[in-house]
Amino acid sequence: MLELTPITLREARAYVEQNHRHHRAPQGGIFAIAVAEDGEIRGVAIVGRPVARNAQDGWTAEVTRVCTDGSRNACSMLYGAAWRAARAMGYRKLVTYTLPEEGGASLRGAGWKCIGQAGGGSWHRKTRPRVDTHPTQEKLRWEIA
Repeated sequence: MLELTPITLREARAYVEQNHRHHRAPQGGIFAIAVAEDGEIRGVAIVGRPVARNAQDGWTAEVTRVCTDGSRNACSMLYGAAWRAARAMGYRKLVTYTLPEEGGASLRGAGWKCIGQAGGGSWHRKTRPRVDTHPTQEKLRWEIA
């Protein structure tokens, strides 16, 4: 049976680096949450400031990574716990983004709403060269408030 467990940002970042399908761990974060079964970490969520500048209003946080080993209900449990923790810290809205091919059942199960398409593209600019190692297509934006 899965249970929520505390985890440090450093430990959560290491879990993401080892297990995420298509993203590296985010640089920082506000807090992280884990789910475990019999003491073994089955998934993590990392919550930070919104990546989009326009969403950085002081009242909004963003789930920047969720990564699990595929354990049943782990994602929903993490999304729900992330919202409860963010709300307890005074945040009024929590956002996240998924790839279009990701179904979103975990988010819907945790009470989130799909707002529509958003973002995508490359961070590469002529004046700030980058190598994209992540998916660059448009994403789906999800919110809970």
